Amino acid sequence: MFIDYVKIHVIGGYGGSGATSFRREKFVPKGGPDGGDGGRGGSVILRGNKHLRTLQDYSYHKLYKAGRGQHGMGSNKHGRKGKDIVLEVPLGTIVKDAESGQVLGDIVEDGQEIVVARGGRGGRGNARFATPTHRSPREWEPGEPGEDRWIELELKLIADIGLVGLPNAGKSTLLSRISQARPKIADYPFTTLEPNLGIVAYRDYIHFVVADIPGLIEGAHQGKGLGIQFLKHIERTRAIAYLIDSADPEPVKTFETLYNELQAYSASLIKKPALIVLTKKDLQTDDFSPPDFGNGLAVLFISAVRGDHLEELKDQFYNLIQQADKIDNME
Repeated sequence: MFIDYVKIHVIGGYGGSGATSFRREKFVPKGGPDGGDGGRGGSVILRGNKHLRTLQDYSYHKLYKAGRGQHGMGSNKHGRKGKDIVLEVPLGTIVKDAESGQVLGDIVEDGQEIVVARGGRGGRGNARFATPTHRSPREWEPGEPGEDRWIELELKLIADIGLVGLPNAGKSTLLSRISQARPKIADYPFTTLEPNLGIVAYRDYIHFVVADIPGLIEGAHQGKGLGIQFLKHIERTRAIAYLIDSADPEPVKTFETLYNELQAYSASLIKKPALIVLTKKDLQTDDFSPPDFGNGLAVLFISAVRGDHLEELKDQFYNLIQQADKIDNME
């Protein structure tokens, strides 16, 4: 199951309390204070993991509490720090404070860490309160509580190319032919109910990631069909491929629908490098002529089933990624 949004409760560990203690040594009748400090509470930490693809694990378990710090002891022994909790999340996870909506971090690199609930400070032992005029202090401090908050985790997939099209445009079939991904494929609308990622091997030692985004319909930016639930994943793709079924009676209108939905959701989407992929060439006659979309985008006519022009498509995808690199460098 693909889960891209969860809300969880995270609590940093309590700090340990400081100790009240006095030295008891042979031949030293009045030893000074030697109560140690309490240990700091453990923290709750999020860590990016490139092997994860969903937030599913966090839909079952909502509470995560780090370990408590150990109390201080005599002989100036400080308490041990509480045990941290490390929660691994997929790359592309945005972390927000559920109450304020403040973005706490954006995890985009493998191993990247964000502390979402810090442990409480440990209390001071009585040795800390000794002064020349106050030689036998009995004061000590209790440990402080750790941060306690609800956070929201929202996953936006990171991919080089996003495949965008109406239901049954051939996105899943294409992904299965150019990568090792095995998305569900059938001859009815909305076969794909969750995004799929595939790693495409290109030439020697070059790989890029292609995302099959579930089919969009007119009004998707308003929540119709699968709507905004999956439109948000296109934000993280670096380039876009509009897939149009060659059997579509109005292919130009279909492209305009897709383009307008992306623009209505976020104007930045239509600024990404893009091309049009006309699919299902195997179902057309030899005299079929691709329509003129009149927008300046390159158009490639392919058959994922038969394998027509798939290598050329990979070349085009790689060119889009290079264009995206130039844009990133300019910014």
